[in-house]
Formats: sequence, C-alpha cells, structure tokens
Amino acid sequence: MAHFNDISKQLFGKPLSELGEIERRILSHARERRTLSTDSHAAFNAGLTFGDKLADNIARVGGSWSFIVTFCGFLVCWVILNSVLFATGAFDPYPYIFLNLVLSMLAALQAPIIMMSQNRQAERDRFAASKDYEVNLKSEVELIALHHKVDDVLLREISELRADLATLNRQLEQYRSAPGHD
Repeated sequence: MAHFNDISKQLFGKPLSELGEIERRILSHARERRTLSTDSHAAFNAGLTFGDKLADNIARVGGSWSFIVTFCGFLVCWVILNSVLFATGAFDPYPYIFLNLVLSMLAALQAPIIMMSQNRQAERDRFAASKDYEVNLKSEVELIALHHKVDDVLLREISELRADLATLNRQLEQYRSAPGHD
C-alpha cells in the first residue's frame, strides 16, 4: 500500500486516500496491466430500457428526410382527397380542422420524445467523454511509468559507465606509474 501511495503522489500529486474513484481504478488497471478501453456505445446501450430505445427510434425516423418526404406526401393526399371529395361530402372539408388536430397531437407527442432522445444523446456524449478521460489518464500513467523505467535504466548504465571509467583510470595510472613508461 505504501508503494501505491508513493506512485499516487508521484503521478497525481496527492496521496492515495485523496484520489477519486476514477484515479484509483486507473492505478488498479495499470498495476494489473489490464486494458481499460471499451466500446462506449455498446456499454451505454446496454443500460437502455425498451422505452429509451423506442424513443430513440422514433426520433431517428422523425428526424429523417424520408419521414419529411413521406409526411409531405400524406398532407398533399389529404388535401387533394378532401378538396375533390368536398362536393360529395368530404370527411374533413376546408380549412381541414381535423388535419390540424392530428398535426397538433403529433407535434405534442413527437416533441417530448425527441427531447428525451436528445437528453439521452447528451448522456451518451458525457459517458463517452468520461471513458475517453479514463483511457487518456491510463495512457498518461503508463507513459510516466515507462519514462521512469527508461530513466532507471539510463541511470544504471551511467553508473556502470562511471565505474568502468574509474577502473580504466586506475589501470591507466598503474600503467603510467609502472617502470619504463614515462
């Protein structure tokens, strides 16, 4: 535990007890050399209810060009049928009051469903941003750990080179002080 406290202070600038849940999870994943990245889309969708999925599908269809074109075709057919049938007793004569009622009810239902879907999209974006943060933080921790390992190797090599250089200097001094090498 003391080792983790040292690592925590070194990487995050605070003791292990002051780290948040994300930082602790990052250290745990780094220690166990486990991957952290996941498919955030699949992870988020796993928690959706049937109503959430239905609202998303309705919003997806309602916000498409095919819906707009189809609905415009429906409106044109409605107007033509009721204008042509006007002489023979149209079920919704001009000014198309029943059509206005249907459109108002459709808008009253469709608007909150689209807003629910937009709120869920915002949640999905926050979830993905959180996952990105975790992966970036783990990458940073791994890079810092790698830098420390490289620094340790370099310091050890420098120490060994200094020892070798000291040995060579001693041997050179012995060679120079030997008789006949002036």
